[in-house]
Amino acid sequence: MSDPSAPTPAPAAADGVLRELRSRVHQEVSKVIVGQDEALDTLLVALAVGGHALLEGVPGTAKTLLASTFAKALGLQFRRAQFTPDLLPSDLTGNMTLRDRELVFRPGPVFTNVLLADEINRTPPKTQAALLEAMQEAQVSIDGEQHALPQPFLVIATQNPLEYEGTYPLPEAQLDRFLVKVLVGYPSEAEERAILAMARRGLTPSSDEVRPVVGIDDVMAARAEVDATAVTEEVAGYITALVRQTRALPSVAVGASPRAAVHLLVAAKASARLWGRHYVIPDDVIRVAPGVLRHRLVLRPEAELDRLTPDAAVANAIGAVAVPR
Repeated sequence: MSDPSAPTPAPAAADGVLRELRSRVHQEVSKVIVGQDEALDTLLVALAVGGHALLEGVPGTAKTLLASTFAKALGLQFRRAQFTPDLLPSDLTGNMTLRDRELVFRPGPVFTNVLLADEINRTPPKTQAALLEAMQEAQVSIDGEQHALPQPFLVIATQNPLEYEGTYPLPEAQLDRFLVKVLVGYPSEAEERAILAMARRGLTPSSDEVRPVVGIDDVMAARAEVDATAVTEEVAGYITALVRQTRALPSVAVGASPRAAVHLLVAAKASARLWGRHYVIPDDVIRVAPGVLRHRLVLRPEAELDRLTPDAAVANAIGAVAVPR
C-alpha cells in the first residue's frame, strides 16, 4: 500500500530489475544512513523472496532508521510496533469494534508493507505467535475469519543482544521462520565522522531528501525475476552438502533445517540477481550463508564456553565442503 500522494517513481529497467532497484535504493538510503550497505543488501534479498529479517545490534546503531528509510525509498507503507511485555496479540493484528451498532474489523499495525517489530524479544510468546502467523501465512485470523495482508509484506524485527533481563527469547522454531539475521555493528571511524557531518533537525537526521525511487510493481517484478533465476544441479548439491555439514559439526547441537536449505537457495538466487546474473554460482551461496544460517544453529555448551560463535560454525561448515567448479 503506497502513499497515493507520493511522486510516481520511474520504472525499473526491464533487464536486471533487482540490480537496478538496488542501485536506486542505495543512492536514496545513503542520504540518511552511513555504512550499512551489507545490511541494506540483505533487506533487499529478504524483500525480493518474500522473506523476513531479524536485525540484532546494540542501541543507537540506526536499526529503526534503516528500516523506515528503506521503506520510504521503496515507496512502501511503513509502520512500527514497539514490542513490550503488555503488548497483546490484538494490539498487533487488530480487533473487532462496535461501530454504528455493528461489529467491524479494525486492522492493527501488521496491515502494512514493511512492519518494524521493535525489540521483538520483549513481548510474551502469545504475541510473538500472532506475528508468526502473519509472517508465515501472510494473513491474520480474527474471530475465525482470515484477513489477508497487503503485498509485498516484510517484517523487520530488532533485538538488543546485551539486555536479556525481562525478555522472552525467541524459540528456535520461530527464529527458523526468519530468512536472515543481520548483525548491525558499530560504524568505522570514518563512517562515524560522516554521521556527525550529516544535516539534522535537532536530534533527528533530515530525511526530507529521501524520495520513493521505485514502487510496488518494481518489487513484484523483482520477485518474478528471482523466481526465474537458474540453479544448476551442482549448486543445488553444494547447498545440500553445506546444510548437512552444519549438522555434522561437533560444536553444533542442532544444525540447519531443511527449511534453511530452501531459504539458502532462494537467498542465493536473489544475491545473483543483485549482481546482475541470471544464474547462481557458489559465491552467491557463500555470500548469503552467514545471514541465512547463523540464527538456526544451536551450539553445544562446551562450544559456547570456548566462545565459538555461530558465524564461526558457519565458516567451518563452508570450509569443510568442496566448492563445485
